[in-house]
This record gives sequence, structure tokens and C-alpha cells, in this order.
Amino acid sequence: MKIVRQAAMLLLTMTLITGVFYPFIITAIANIVAPNESMGDPRLIGRRYSDPRYFWGRPSATADSPYNALASSGSNLGPLSEALASAVRDRVAALHAAGDRGPPPTDLVTASASGLDPHISPAAAYYQAPRIANLRGLPLARLEALIARATETPTLAIFGASRVHVLTLNESLDNGEAEK
Repeated sequence: MKIVRQAAMLLLTMTLITGVFYPFIITAIANIVAPNESMGDPRLIGRRYSDPRYFWGRPSATADSPYNALASSGSNLGPLSEALASAVRDRVAALHAAGDRGPPPTDLVTASASGLDPHISPAAAYYQAPRIANLRGLPLARLEALIARATETPTLAIFGASRVHVLTLNESLDNGEAEK
């Protein structure tokens, strides 16, 4: 009976530590360090743009509808998958139909692991710039300067790669920042 009581106490103790105290402490730290992100900032979820006058983000692999945060997942399609190859061909064709030319950067035709990524690489933004400049009647140099200003550096200068937040870039276009 002593062993059962010890096991029950250990279970209760570990449940409190790992199921109550640890999540509470981590949530408190997150609220202090990154208050917007810890409360579910909607700007952290990509959005679908189909109008060629806007920058397009990474394709979404979420179920039911694109960028559905409740269905976050990757496509789970491997590099030899015909379904993946077909999806990539369709995405390249859509970019070319919108006015983009040449082979697109990989992140414009493949989904991220979560299917919710709000960022694209600077190369993906610069790839789309001639189309957007043409459709909006803007000088390409101004659009490229807007992309350069919107490019975020790797987190803490070491984690990840440089990236461009698509929503921020498109809001800048709507606010007329490329025309200044």
C-alpha cells in the first residue's frame, strides 16, 4: 500500500508541476516578453492574396480552406509525390498567368510546415516586384526600396533567414508608401 500511495503522490506532484505550474510560468514569461504574439496575434497567420496587384505569400496546406489556423498542418507530400509535383506546376502556372516570369523561388510554390506562414523570402518579394510595379504603374526602384525596408533580419541575428511579412508589405502598398 505504501508504494501505491507514493506512486499516487508522485503522479499528483508531477501533474501539478508539468500540467499547471510550468504552463503558467511559461505563459507569464511569454506575456511579458512578447505580449502580442502570446495572445494570438492574427498577423502571425498568412493570408491568401489572388489579386495580381498584391504580393502573394506562401501557399497554404491547411485543410478545408487556406490559412485555417484550426487546421494547421503540412501537406505531408514527399519529394517524389506526383501530387506535390502537380501542385507546384499549377502554382508556377498561376504565377506566370499573373505576369511573373522565370522560375519562381521555392517558397512561392511550396507550403510551409504549418501551412500558415505569413512571410516570404526577400527573393520571392523581388521576384513579384516587376508584376506589381507594372500593374500599379509604379517605378520598380520604389517597389524594391519598399521591399528592402520591409525585410526583417533573422531573429536575434542568428535564427532563421531574412524574411518579408506579406501583409505588412501589402498594407504599405495600399497606404501609398511605394508612391512616396
